[in-house]
Order: sequence, then C-alpha cells, then structure tokens
Amino acid sequence: MLQCVFLLSDSGEVLVEKQMTAHRVDRAICGWFWEYVLSHAAGDPSKVLQVVVSPTHYLFQVYRNGVTFLACTQVEMPPLMAIEFLSRVADVLTDYLGDINEDTIKDNFVIVYQILDEMMDNGFPLTTEPNILKELVAQPNMVSKMLNIMTGKSSTIGNKLPDATASFVPWRTTLVKDASNEVYVNIVEELDACVNREGVLVKCEACGEIEVNSSLPGLPELTLSFANPTPINDVRFHPCVRFRPWESNQILSFVPPDGQFKLMSYRVKKLKTTPIYVKPQLLSDSGNCRVNVMVGIRNDPGKAIDSIIVQFQLPPLIASADLTANHGTVDILADQTCVWTVGHIPKDKAPSLSGNLRLEEGLAHLHAFPTFQVKFRIMGVALSGLQIDKLEVKNTLSAPYKGFRAQTQAGRYEVRS
Repeated sequence: MLQCVFLLSDSGEVLVEKQMTAHRVDRAICGWFWEYVLSHAAGDPSKVLQVVVSPTHYLFQVYRNGVTFLACTQVEMPPLMAIEFLSRVADVLTDYLGDINEDTIKDNFVIVYQILDEMMDNGFPLTTEPNILKELVAQPNMVSKMLNIMTGKSSTIGNKLPDATASFVPWRTTLVKDASNEVYVNIVEELDACVNREGVLVKCEACGEIEVNSSLPGLPELTLSFANPTPINDVRFHPCVRFRPWESNQILSFVPPDGQFKLMSYRVKKLKTTPIYVKPQLLSDSGNCRVNVMVGIRNDPGKAIDSIIVQFQLPPLIASADLTANHGTVDILADQTCVWTVGHIPKDKAPSLSGNLRLEEGLAHLHAFPTFQVKFRIMGVALSGLQIDKLEVKNTLSAPYKGFRAQTQAGRYEVRS
C-alpha cells in the first residue's frame, strides 16, 4: 500500500504531492531522499537504486526526463508493484502531456493531480489504463485552458463513467470512432555492449519492445507469432496479452487497445557480435597524448547503418586538444566532451579521428584513459534476429491493412581504452 507519491525536479523541488491514504506523509522525506541522492549518486537521481530504505519509510523511485517519481510507504509490500505503478504513471503522463519535464508538470498541475487521484484508491492501484483515464480526465488543449481561465473552473473530470469500465476488456473502448482498419507492428531494439581495452566483446545484449498501432473497428482478436522466439528472455506484457498461449506455444493472443501501445518488452542475451567496431588508441609521452580512433563495419546487417556518433570525455588535466577527422565533424563541448559525428560509413574509406592532447605542465603521461560511447541506428532489421512470422486478425468485417517495421539503435555501447 503506497501512502504518498511525490514528483521531484532535478534540483529536489517538490512539483506535485499526492497523499494516497489518511495517514499523511511529511514532505521532509523528500529532503532526506535528496540528501541521499547527493551523497550516494553525486546528485544524479538516475543512478540511485529504485528501492531505498530510510529510517522511517520504504522509498520507491523511477526517473524520467529530469523528473523523479517517488513513492513512500511504512508497510511491507512487493517492490515491483510500486515500481510498475510509478512507471505506468510516467507513461500515462507522457501520453497526456507529450513530454515530461519540470515546466510541463507545473503548467498542467491540475491534470497531473487528477490523474494521480484516479489511478490509485486508498493506496492501491485502481485505474491505470490510458483508454479509461482519457474519458475520466480530459487531455489538455488550448480551448480547455481558455475556458478554465474565463469560467474560473480548473477541473477536467468527465461527467459520466467511461463505457470501458463495464467491459471485460477495459483497455478498449466499446465504440471505436474513425477506425481506418489498419494495424502496424514495430520492433524497436537497443543494443547494449561493452568492449574492453584489448578489443574483446565482454557483454552484448539487445533490449527490445514490440509497439503496436491499432486502428481496427469492433472487438478484433489478434494473434502474433514469431519465426524464432526461442532466444527471448525477461518478457513483460501489456495486460491485453493472454499468458497461456505464450506459455504453451510462444504466441501472442490479444484484443488490442485503440491507438498506439507497447505490446511487449523483452531481452536477448549473449549476442556474439556488434554491427560496427570502434578501435581507440591513445599513446602518451613527454607531456603529449596521441589519439587515433577508427570506425568500421564488423558485421554487415544488410541494411544501412547511419546516425553514428562516437563521444568521450576528455581526461582531466588536459591543457589543450587538437582533434580532426577524415569523415564527419568533431566538436568539443563546454563540459569537455568530444563528439565525433560520423553519420554513415562511406565505401571508399574508413572513418578515423586523430589528433593530439596536450597535458598540463609537469605531467609526462596520461594516467586516466577515457571510455568511448557509441551511438548508431539501423532501420529495417532487429539485430537479435527476432522476426515476425505472421499476424492474424479475426472479428473484423473486412481484411485490414497490416504494416511491419523493425529498428535497432545503440543503447549503452561502451568501448574501453
């Protein structure tokens, strides 16, 4: 049972406070939490554990785009329930506001408070489906804001109970308007990899999501099967997915919500290779450090690799840096981050960055070597090898249009030097 939910800014300011039970939680707990962030994560909430125990409360936190969602309780409860609820709150607010940040939370304070009020009842999750919430709490728009200013009313709560609350599929409205009889399935994967200083791949795994955009009339039944579902691990489903077909045959059977939603997330571990390589070489002597970084294709995925970016933090005690590239652009930001924007890899030459780092007076050798962060994007392929076999749609008057797409991008891809 959650007793209170706070929304905090990156400076520790309380943006929203929602007491969930009759037992009031003192706002001083936010001050304790922020001191914990400063002492254990150097002021970065994204690096704090999602479950923290204070002298008086159990704390659960989820960090999204500069906003910390903090929940408190004094009783023992399943931590995953609290974390999942906070993640759902963040997803719903993103759906409502388009983007979560300190300004949008302040500008739409009333809507945020009303959404929190509808999503939990006396400390327990109640209504978490965006489909129902959008009928309960109207989405913000310019007309409603003008009317609120003119009439002095700030409530956006609807006057009637949503139809979906009486349905056996509460994530879907009983009457879908303007359905174009289309459904799109998109596989989005992020590749996390770590390469040590000898060039050996230490870790490589893909974290993926299956996103669906449904615009189907009536109450359609969908069945999605994969060509090779064996390597999938750590699956997480939308509530619409029936678990038994997946458990027995690894088939996704579901009645979809209307619009865009995340059907499933998964992880594929122990991948053997990466699509591109980054080979850094740093040699320091006599107060100088010679830098040479090469980028190339290691394993051709069959699709174009673009949006390649290599960046690293300049080591401390660097007096000056002179870096150039034979392809792309090189920028050194104010926080001493070197960003090499490669873009794509040309066929006629291998992109390379080279130059010299001048150490501060009195230093002969470089003692701290940087870690290189790599970004890229590949459209049209999922590097985990996951492929959709077929999508069957039933309970529709006519055959719908089906669209499929796959995309892989770099997640946390690090190369040690």
